[in-house]
Amino acid sequence: MLDLYLPVIVVIGIAFAFAIGSVFLSRLIGVKRYSELKMSPYECGVPPVGNANERFSVKFYLVAVAFIVFDVEVAFLYPCILCSSS
Repeated sequence: MLDLYLPVIVVIGIAFAFAIGSVFLSRLIGVKRYSELKMSPYECGVPPVGNANERFSVKFYLVAVAFIVFDVEVAFLYPCILCSSS
């Protein structure tokens, strides 16, 4: 029974070895040039300005919760709609 899964196990082992080997080899060979610009935080192309602990309006949270509720509701109802139409 194991001989049926042996080729799959070998391919998975080779894939893991290649992935780990590539990461370690790039760390060994790669050039490390650190600068202030590279080490600064980057957020969607906009330089970070201001305080990160900003207060939001309650309306923002209400809209977010409503979106999540209706999004989850649609995710659960969609399969039921598909099954009932056939």
